[in-house]
Amino acid sequence: MDTKSRRATSPGRPTRVSGHTARKRFGQHFLTDPGVIADVVVAIDPRPDQPLVEIGPGLGALTWPVLDRAGRLTVVELDRDLAARWREREPDRVHVIESDALAFDFTALGTSLRIFGNLPYNISSPLLFHLMEAAENVLDQHFMLQKEVVARMVAPPACADYGRMSVMLQWRYRMWEMLDVGPTSFSPPPRVDSAVVRMQPRATDALLGLDPVRLKGLTAVAFSQRRKLLRHALEPWLQTQDYAGAFDLQRRAEEVSVDDYVHLALELADASARRAPV
Repeated sequence: MDTKSRRATSPGRPTRVSGHTARKRFGQHFLTDPGVIADVVVAIDPRPDQPLVEIGPGLGALTWPVLDRAGRLTVVELDRDLAARWREREPDRVHVIESDALAFDFTALGTSLRIFGNLPYNISSPLLFHLMEAAENVLDQHFMLQKEVVARMVAPPACADYGRMSVMLQWRYRMWEMLDVGPTSFSPPPRVDSAVVRMQPRATDALLGLDPVRLKGLTAVAFSQRRKLLRHALEPWLQTQDYAGAFDLQRRAEEVSVDDYVHLALELADASARRAPV
């Protein structure tokens, strides 16, 4: 596997793969490397009778080998031409949902979902946050993403990649970077390197009853001036929340652990509950 591939340049004209023209507005880059495909399917480890869901099946690089192992799956596809292809080719084994994954309610598909896909890089971050809303219904997720996004997802504190996404996703999931994938494994090749990440939702009791909206608001303020100490951005905001606790503001946002952010958010929730009228 090529972990140090040079960045590829975009083709001068639209790329056709298996009779389909890759659509730039959908961020379509079709996985074509047989070795990488095999490695990703092994990582997913699909089995019969599991509720498997693929986001963006495209031309089926992952879909076909997963079908061989699992027998059935659901696909969410925005491109109407590709959705029509799947309805025609596999009407019995593939349940096609023609929808924008960013707007689709994944909880409607049941529980213990195993979600996977080569995600469009232009919507990867908002899609990951959208999927958090269905995390209680998910067993695991395996996604091909831009490598720098995966680096931000799994980053520890005190490094440049650690940010709001790191905190939010690490609070909700356990995550592992599984493998690196170079641009030449796709057609058309993207301008960036890619990576596969495994995500397993944490048990409900491990979330400590925290409202993700509160954590989202807190981290948005904390990382709004990430090069400055927290006392510049976070301290004034905490004052508006009537926070009277002890939190070390002589740190930068990237130096605060996920646990520290979570506990601060819980303290803010307690303060809000005390202010609420009886």
